[in-house]
Amino acid sequence: MKLFVTGATGKVGSRLVPYLLKQGHAVRILVRSAERALTLKEQGAEVVLGDLVDNENLTEAIRGVDAVVHTAAQFRGGISEEVARAVNLDATIALAKAALAAGVTRFVFTSTSNVYRDTNVNRPCREDDILIPAKEIYPKTKIAAEEALLKLYREQGLDIRIMRLAFVYGNGDPHIEEILPYMINWNPLKKLSPVHHEDVSQALLLAASTPGIGGRIYNVADDNPITIGELYKLHGGPEQVPNKDGWLMSNLWELTADTERIKKELNFHPKYPSIYTAKDRGAL
Repeated sequence: MKLFVTGATGKVGSRLVPYLLKQGHAVRILVRSAERALTLKEQGAEVVLGDLVDNENLTEAIRGVDAVVHTAAQFRGGISEEVARAVNLDATIALAKAALAAGVTRFVFTSTSNVYRDTNVNRPCREDDILIPAKEIYPKTKIAAEEALLKLYREQGLDIRIMRLAFVYGNGDPHIEEILPYMINWNPLKKLSPVHHEDVSQALLLAASTPGIGGRIYNVADDNPITIGELYKLHGGPEQVPNKDGWLMSNLWELTADTERIKKELNFHPKYPSIYTAKDRGAL
């Protein structure tokens, strides 16, 4: 199988591409910096230089592959809504249309479980839950991109598979350490669904290679949500403290993800069913 991957030097893509190559697949990557992609090229990836946001040659770059796996996104704090929309929404639509023009209909889109923020359910969130319009830029643009891609599925035959990734960690990613200060005032009982990078890669490959799932949305997470309090203890603090009005983020379930659908339809079984498993195996 030959795959076209965006975001290959980012957090998800830089782990995904070596995984795909080790599985024996051919991988073509779109990058802005040849230097940053040197290691991936040495591992066997075909490198195409270009910018996802402003690129008239996307169709030719995609031509000849079996599927597109779109992991590129802007999600770091401080980005403007204009930049977030340009990358997460406008460039996604342009990429999907370029794929259709190239005759490549299979398109895997990495979304986020943050689309469930403010969802008022007392259980892990499911793919068919009604999404409340997000306040934050990142999930807001991801929701808009999902809707645009599903419209292309209905109207132009885009074979879209949407993957809502839970809190991604592992393989040397400092994501947990980076997020702990941000959650210092969150309710320690609040639950969070994590997913290891290797299981993200497994899920994305399953999405790209499984026939007959066009238009489907899948949560990608491990088997065992962890509470915010447990996460702090697991990584040795610092101690959480409420703010003057009490604990923040009182909705205990909005960051959790039900994985029944991906297990049933894609035969997904996480290699690391919990963060504790990953720690015990030295995979953090």
